[in-house]
Amino acid sequence: MSAGENDASADRINAIKSTLRVVPDFPKPGILFLDITTLLLDPKAFKDTIDLFVERYKQKDISVVAGIEARGFMFGPAIALAIGAKFVPLRKPKKLPGEVISEKYVLEYGTDCLEMHVGAVEAGERALVVDDLVATGGTLCAAMNLLERAGAVVVECACVVEVPDLKGRERLRLHGKPLYVLIESQFEATS
Repeated sequence: MSAGENDASADRINAIKSTLRVVPDFPKPGILFLDITTLLLDPKAFKDTIDLFVERYKQKDISVVAGIEARGFMFGPAIALAIGAKFVPLRKPKKLPGEVISEKYVLEYGTDCLEMHVGAVEAGERALVVDDLVATGGTLCAAMNLLERAGAVVVECACVVEVPDLKGRERLRLHGKPLYVLIESQFEATS
């Protein structure tokens, strides 16, 4: 599902989309990197982004917002505070002190791993996974696996942008999880 079902949402989403840029050959040749840091430079667009997610999740009884390092950290804490949930960071290896559980996964340009503190979520807690972008869905699937191994119930994954050509939505559907995005990417390089 994508946002923008009414005119007010569509106007906000178009304004958000106008703040994004695409950087070619980053982080390596052949990759078009969708940069959301330009969105963060526009306070109204940034607020509208958070508000659209809060409007969707404030009545869904979510107790955990899990943000994926690093750009999920830009949106997740604000959403968590606004809906009265705790924020759980899902980090790259060796960034969290203490006991962690890990989940390895394949990216569109390599492999990686996510870690979470043992005890960060309790069995039965309802979780929302937040990141800036869904491409192949590998990172979101790893995040869901990590939370579900800890006993959480993942309600949905939420991203600012989806790259439909990379079929991440289908991968999430195979895991039985819905994806909510504000923007479907149809971008050209803008560097």
